[in-house]
Amino acid sequence: MQYNEEFWNEYADKNESRYNEEFSKYIRDLAGSLPTVQSILEIGCGTGIDLRLFPKTFQLHGVDLNEHALEIAKTKLSNVNFQKGDITKLPFEDSSIDFVFTHGLMNYLENDVLEKGISEMFRVSKRWIMHCEKYEEVEKQIDENHKFRNMGEKWLGYKVKFVSDVNLHEDYGEDKTRFTLLKKL
Repeated sequence: MQYNEEFWNEYADKNESRYNEEFSKYIRDLAGSLPTVQSILEIGCGTGIDLRLFPKTFQLHGVDLNEHALEIAKTKLSNVNFQKGDITKLPFEDSSIDFVFTHGLMNYLENDVLEKGISEMFRVSKRWIMHCEKYEEVEKQIDENHKFRNMGEKWLGYKVKFVSDVNLHEDYGEDKTRFTLLKKL
């Protein structure tokens, strides 16, 4: 899918209705339970709904392509470093972020962008990588904008250990959502 600003502006405006406090607690509690996590990066952060419950003791970063979403995020979260950015060129040094995550982003990416994005996530991650995405064993198109993917198999060529690769409970996501937590080796 080519970047469609109108689609993503509308998506940002509707993002509040997608806020799932339980899921935000889940991410916060997970990151807080992992050893030595101080810095967190959400790629495709949108309006920042998944970063809202993190305490100010964390160094929080959010990257998104959509300026409208970032404007909303900045008004709601003053303690997060939000930047306009692309998953294929993340504005961070190698191994500089303790916990890197996506939520509902990977299903929207073209295959070549996805491959570059995974490489960038690996590059900037110091230790932990997590994503929650709509899942199917075999990739299939959902609609004109996105597709179900088996994200676990995308990481097989990287030096990572699968800590968890399970379907989330239906309360945490629409459709079939897969939670994958990786430890960079």
